[in-house]
Amino acid sequence: MEPGADMHGPGASLSGMAHLGGVVSGPRPGRMRDRRGRGARGPMALPGPLSPSSVPSHRTPSEQFDVLVQGVLAALEKHFAAEPDHVDVVVEEAPLLPPEWSDDVPTSTASTGDDWSRIVLYRLPISQRCADPIQLEDAVWQVLLDRLAEVWQVSPGDIDPR
Repeated sequence: MEPGADMHGPGASLSGMAHLGGVVSGPRPGRMRDRRGRGARGPMALPGPLSPSSVPSHRTPSEQFDVLVQGVLAALEKHFAAEPDHVDVVVEEAPLLPPEWSDDVPTSTASTGDDWSRIVLYRLPISQRCADPIQLEDAVWQVLLDRLAEVWQVSPGDIDPR
């Protein structure tokens, strides 16, 4: 082929793939690589018909936090059944704070009414104060126990099943 000629035109040479006879099909040889450190890619990394159904293949950080909170609430289920007050536990990303706020960002809030109570956990402030998943689990336990004790007016040690 002459220098400067069109590589993709009708007269283009396939000399680079001549040993394949012009047919390229099938899976790529070799193992799949983790390019640029972004983790697994492809059908096995995404939820769908090709990924294993017994294990969730991917959870976002907020989904992981929700599962953690659900596990803590499940362990505290007997206390919810024993208390007459209905308590809603809600997870939000972060609190809305005024621009002049200078204190630490709160990890949770509790509000009560005549016949209701609501505890709001803020995922980002709790998560950013923890270095690993074990610390995160302990922090969620501690925040929930403190807020439930505040709502039910008992000591946190009285409702801790651990």
